Amino acid sequence: MSSAIGAVIAFVLSNFTLSFLVLGLVVALVVIARARRPRPPGFVVETLLACYCFFAVGVTFLYNFVMHCFFGAIAASFIGWADSPFQFEVGTASLGFSLVGFLAAFRGFDMRLAAVLGTSAFLLGAAGGHVYQMVTAGNFAPGNAGIIFWTDILVPVIGFVLLTLSRRHPAR
Repeated sequence: MSSAIGAVIAFVLSNFTLSFLVLGLVVALVVIARARRPRPPGFVVETLLACYCFFAVGVTFLYNFVMHCFFGAIAASFIGWADSPFQFEVGTASLGFSLVGFLAAFRGFDMRLAAVLGTSAFLLGAAGGHVYQMVTAGNFAPGNAGIIFWTDILVPVIGFVLLTLSRRHPAR
């Protein structure tokens, strides 16, 4: 039993981008389900986008900050890299994204656009770097070619879809 729990915890923490994306979706769905009826589309999109900014951006990049700045050797090993002082720079950039994500969760469209745009540039660039490492170095470490790679693509796509829906269905 304890080995199964350990495996689940390891999966959740190792695939934190997926974990926090799903957690944000679950929280949003609970908020939407508990809201008074009628639930206009603008309210649903607003809730999904706010939770996306808080969890998929704010919490995810806060976790990334902690891992790269305080557990750099573990983070580098997971990605299939050697530990480097550059880990601290990635970590502090992640802290900046995290702070913008937390602010965007409670602000308007422009702040949310900034949160999605900035993190998407980082994540899509990371996905490109992962592909390069897979092709040139044969790096198929879990943090390079696993779920992290796919969420580096999926999280920006979801963010831009939610922003588009937010423009089509503004909250009243």
